[in-house]
Amino acid sequence: MGAHKIADRRVVLGALLLLFCCSASHCQETPDDTKQWWETAVFYQIYPRSFYDSNADGVGDVRGVTAKLQYLKDTGIDATWLSPIFSSPQVDFGYDVSDFKEVDPLFGTNADLEELFREATKLGIKIVLDFVPNHTSDKHQWFIDSEKGIAPYKDYYVWHPGKMVNGQRVPPNNWQSVFYGSAWEWSELRGEYYLHQFAKGQPDLNYRNPAVIAEFDDVLRYWMERGAAGFRVDAINHMFEHPDFIDEPINNPGDPNSYGYTHHIYTKDLPETYDVIAHWRGVLDDFARQKGSDAIIMMTEAYANLTMTLRYYESDDGREQRAHFPFNFVMIEELGEGSTAHEFKFVIDRWLNNLPRGKTTNWVLGNHDKPRVASRYGSERVDGMQLMLMALPGVAVTYNGDELGMVDFRDMSYEDTLDPQGCNLGPVDFKWASRDPQRVPFQWDDTFNAGFSKAPRTWLPVHPLYRQTNLLKQQEADYSHYKFYLDAVSMRKDRVFTHGLFKSRAFGDWAFAFVRYLREHENRFDDPYRVVLINFSWEPKMIDVNELYEIRNQTEVYLVGTESRHKVGHRLDAKQVMLGPWDSIVLGPISAGTQLTLSFALLVLAVVKSFLV
Repeated sequence: MGAHKIADRRVVLGALLLLFCCSASHCQETPDDTKQWWETAVFYQIYPRSFYDSNADGVGDVRGVTAKLQYLKDTGIDATWLSPIFSSPQVDFGYDVSDFKEVDPLFGTNADLEELFREATKLGIKIVLDFVPNHTSDKHQWFIDSEKGIAPYKDYYVWHPGKMVNGQRVPPNNWQSVFYGSAWEWSELRGEYYLHQFAKGQPDLNYRNPAVIAEFDDVLRYWMERGAAGFRVDAINHMFEHPDFIDEPINNPGDPNSYGYTHHIYTKDLPETYDVIAHWRGVLDDFARQKGSDAIIMMTEAYANLTMTLRYYESDDGREQRAHFPFNFVMIEELGEGSTAHEFKFVIDRWLNNLPRGKTTNWVLGNHDKPRVASRYGSERVDGMQLMLMALPGVAVTYNGDELGMVDFRDMSYEDTLDPQGCNLGPVDFKWASRDPQRVPFQWDDTFNAGFSKAPRTWLPVHPLYRQTNLLKQQEADYSHYKFYLDAVSMRKDRVFTHGLFKSRAFGDWAFAFVRYLREHENRFDDPYRVVLINFSWEPKMIDVNELYEIRNQTEVYLVGTESRHKVGHRLDAKQVMLGPWDSIVLGPISAGTQLTLSFALLVLAVVKSFLV
């Protein structure tokens, strides 16, 4: 054999090696950096009372959150929002604020909160604060002065003299409180009724007074100066009421004290609300622009219909920007344990198809006001729901503890119940109205008080089954809900999830599937994709993935839930994918490294054979 031929073949081998190495190193797409930090984020709601108690008083606190920041970092959390921690008599556990610029001593100090901002920044975690503008506590100085008729606070709240019926003064109309009973409370001092759409210790502010809006402009700037990365705006659709105080039409005549007694057309979702949200968006954007900071975001909470909710994004003509996103509660309000795959497809597609152009959606699986994911959907469906949360387009919002599959402590006694929404109904009817069952302490480990507190008694009792479900046990397990959650969070950072297109399909009643994919190659079969398959029942189901997204032949398993019999890395026939009971899996292209290794081996074999010729 001539020396020049040997040299030529060495060049060929070197070129093949170089091609292999370069191709393998570029199998991951470089993420597009055009999206802002929040648009692909995982938000983690912390209910501070129940997260971690740093001073052994039985109540979680700000320093407790700081102590657990590394846990958030390790879990892949981008931002957390804190339920209220401001000065409050705690009638509604912090949602009755008596000073919007002071941390309640129960949770610590302003210095503690500023330290939390600093330490979170070091770890790359954003801190979002709860913002409660609809009402204050009746212990707030504004209300104290308003009740006395002192200027300028006299008209800071919604007051009304009531009306005379049969010689007696009664409330001005039939409006009811969310917490049961009349929404009006008589003040002997002022000689008028004040409106409270929630507890009587939470008087509603008067947003027809521009001075009230200006007060909250100041509150927002105060906390942005100290490091807040955004605000979750509470109960925003209750901000305005009809100025003529008209009776609302009867909805359910069974119980005149129930919130469901009337149809709330004069106390919720009034159009003026959107103008205030747009104004506050301007306050946030102006501050970020002046400071040259990342976007400071606003998330709104409103249990409203789709049309009303989507209007929190922007005005109908698109000129007026409002919230960065309104919370999307469809998985809490419209879907549940009995929902079919067809219902999931309908609800999810409807939301995405109605989303204003250029806006970012979000998915909320749970929060402090609603039963936990594992209690609403069943523990066997937890992985499927978490997978959906992480794989759907947009922002993902997790309530603390749901990553473990924590369940409600629904059998809590009436004596231990503290939530006014439950207590107001009495010892017979409190059980399903109380929000305490989903607010019990976080289950860190199997030690005393689930590792939440060293106090002899915690503010709410720890779930009695915390030894079976806790973080430490799941961290030490071969696989668990928490480890699956970690894998799902990591998976969603792939560009196919941050930027990919979406298409869904129901395979029968109980198997729901969707695909995320990119259009990047001339040959469509080279495009990146991930297929998510979820079985919501105990019955196995055979799936032909090509009915959703054409793959033709083999596909590879990228992620599996704790109930799955599949293994990551296994190859499956795309036309015959068997979903087991409660199965959750993610499929994708055959790994580029595997394909290149096989191709390279074949090429080397061909070259070696040529040496033997």
